[in-house]
Amino acid sequence: MILIADGGSTKTNWCQLTDTGQRVYFNTEGYNPYFIDTPGIVASMDKNLPDDLPRADVQGVYFYGAGVSGPEKAEVIAAAMREVFPNATRVEITEDLLAAARALLGHSAGFAAILGTGTNSCLYDGEKIIHNVDSLAYFLGDEGSGAYLGKMLLRDYLRGQMPAELLEAMRDDYKAGTREDVLDRLYNQPLPNRYLASFAKFAYDHNNSSYCRQLVVESFQAFFRNLVTHYPNYQNYTFNCIGSVGYNFRDALTQVAHENGMEVGKIIRSPIDDLVSYHEGS
Repeated sequence: MILIADGGSTKTNWCQLTDTGQRVYFNTEGYNPYFIDTPGIVASMDKNLPDDLPRADVQGVYFYGAGVSGPEKAEVIAAAMREVFPNATRVEITEDLLAAARALLGHSAGFAAILGTGTNSCLYDGEKIIHNVDSLAYFLGDEGSGAYLGKMLLRDYLRGQMPAELLEAMRDDYKAGTREDVLDRLYNQPLPNRYLASFAKFAYDHNNSSYCRQLVVESFQAFFRNLVTHYPNYQNYTFNCIGSVGYNFRDALTQVAHENGMEVGKIIRSPIDDLVSYHEGS
């Protein structure tokens, strides 16, 4: 039995693939090694793994994760997997961007992107990532992501630069709070990227508002302007994307892709089904 995981910053989607080919799906928290350490991952998994998962029978773990930017970050997660699944003889930890490319493109070359809590993108040759324009994470970049959209919304909320009825909804329904409340969440409490991205739901819930629709379009325009258009010959590729933000706002995303001369291929919420199929066929 093996486990395949697509790990975002907010949530990890898992598939237990049995020796007979049966698939069992479950979720845990996200495990971005920039925001959580090995003991924290172990504690979360002990709490959130299904009670009927036979941990001792797990022979391999293939974990694709946000924030896995090199061997040091990969080891944060690998150490937790070895502790939780002590009989696993193969533990592979790699970046979530490769999961996106494999799920979206299989063994074909092309362009793949992630638009979820954070942002990432690449050119893929059918086996490996061959070019990546750094998204620079939520402090400096992550244009098009849930965190970026949340930052734009909170900025306008605190400055009073959104329509009055939306200001009221942010305050009363989403409990955005005061300037001090927001800055405390961002600077003094854990997982500020998740906090920012949580406000993407506000834009989705109020997508009938021209203000929210325009904000989403501006976020995707920034994504294309600062990331996508810097890939060589980017217009020769179809635009393929995974992630809740890309999927939920796919109409606006398609519009912006077309404005930038790219045809749209696959836009899916989660790669886990296609990723399991990739491993079954490998």
